[in-house]
Amino acid sequence: MKQTLNSGRAIVNLIFCVFSIAMIIPFLLVISISLSDEQSLIEHGYKWFPEKFSTLGYQVMLHSSHAIVHAYGITILITVVGSLAGLLLTAMTAYTISRKDFRYRKPMTFYVFFTMLFQGGIVPVYILMTRYLHLRNSIWALILPLLISPFYVMIMKGFLGKIPGEIIESVKVDGASEWRIFFQIILPLSKPALVTVGLMLAFGYWNDWFNGLLFIDDPNKVPLQLLLYRNMNAIEFLKTTAIAQQLNIDVSKLPSLSSRMAMTILAAGPMMIVFPFFQRYFVGGLTVGAIKE
Repeated sequence: MKQTLNSGRAIVNLIFCVFSIAMIIPFLLVISISLSDEQSLIEHGYKWFPEKFSTLGYQVMLHSSHAIVHAYGITILITVVGSLAGLLLTAMTAYTISRKDFRYRKPMTFYVFFTMLFQGGIVPVYILMTRYLHLRNSIWALILPLLISPFYVMIMKGFLGKIPGEIIESVKVDGASEWRIFFQIILPLSKPALVTVGLMLAFGYWNDWFNGLLFIDDPNKVPLQLLLYRNMNAIEFLKTTAIAQQLNIDVSKLPSLSSRMAMTILAAGPMMIVFPFFQRYFVGGLTVGAIKE
C-alpha cells in the first residue's frame, strides 16, 4: 500500500514537473527574444539563446525614462488604492450575504450572481463615467470600474460562510458591535481569502490598459500598460507607413519583435516578483472555501 502511494505521488510530481517546465520554457524564450538583435531574429528565427545579443528593444521601450517612471508610479498608485478599497468592499459585501441571520440574504446573493452573468456593457459604463460622474482624465476612472467584482464576492462568501455562527453569537453576547465583529474577528480569520482576492484584484489593476484607453487623454495620468501599448503601436505604425521615410527614420533598425518581448518583461516583471510571496495564501484561499462539509 505504501509503495502504491509513493508511486502515485511520484507520478503526480512528475506530471506537475512537466507542467511547470511547459510554463517556464515559453517565459525563457520571451527573455531570450527580448535580448536578441532584430536582424538575427529575422534571419534565424527565435532561439533559446540570442544569436546576437542586443538591448535595443529595452532601449526603445525605455527611451523616455521619465515617462516610464511616471507611468510606473500611476500604475502602482491605482493598484494599491484600488486593491485595498476593492478588498474592503468585497469583504463587506460577502460578509453581509454570508450571514444566515440577514433577512435579504438570498435576493442579495442572487443579485450579485446575476451581475456576474449579465453586465451593462461598455457604452453605458462610458456614459456613466464621463457624462454623469465627470471622471474623464481622472485617476478614479482607472479605479472605479474594477473596484468590485461579483466573482470575487462569491469566492469570499464561500470562505466566510465556513466561519461558525457561534463565534459571532458569543462575541455579540460580550457586547461587541457589528463593526467590531467585522474588523476584529472576521477579517483576521479571513486572511487566506483576503490575500487571494487581493492578489487577483492587484493583477487586474496592474494589467489593465483598456480603461486608460477609454478615459485617459492626459499624458501625466497614463498607466504603464497603456504607455507600453502605445509605444508598440507607434513602432508598428512607423514600419507600415511612409511617414518614417518623410521623417528620415530608418525603419529597418526599429526592433519590432524584440521590443514586443521587452514590453512583456517590463509589464509583467514586478508582479511576477510579488506573486511567490503570497502563493501559499493564494492556493489555500481558493481551496478552503470550495470544500463542502
